[in-house]
Amino acid sequence: MPRKYSAEHVWIDASNPEAAIVGITVHAQDALGDVVFTDLPAPGTQVTAGQAAGVIESVKAAADLFAPASGTVLALNPDVQADPGLLNSAPLDAGWLFTLRLDAPAELDALMDEAAYQSFCQ
Repeated sequence: MPRKYSAEHVWIDASNPEAAIVGITVHAQDALGDVVFTDLPAPGTQVTAGQAAGVIESVKAAADLFAPASGTVLALNPDVQADPGLLNSAPLDAGWLFTLRLDAPAELDALMDEAAYQSFCQ
């Protein structure tokens, strides 16, 4: 399954719905500026689609991170925990945030594909 995008500028790669990967988009990191801290949901936390699941802080602002889908957080990206700047340099790959076991994979149908997300950002 290709990456899907939320209106809150979060992406999810649910190629493996048992461990979907969640991160922020290039647009989100551009708007935030230099990221200095992340407050992410601990493994085992239940998150709900569209609800705040954490906070990303930059030198400019703090922004809520909204879950793109409902599920249980499995693991955090230790590299981002050690170096939040990865969200600026590699938001679509090495800067992923956490993995999520999806409760309802059908929720992904409400998210945008890449073309729709690019149009949304215009």
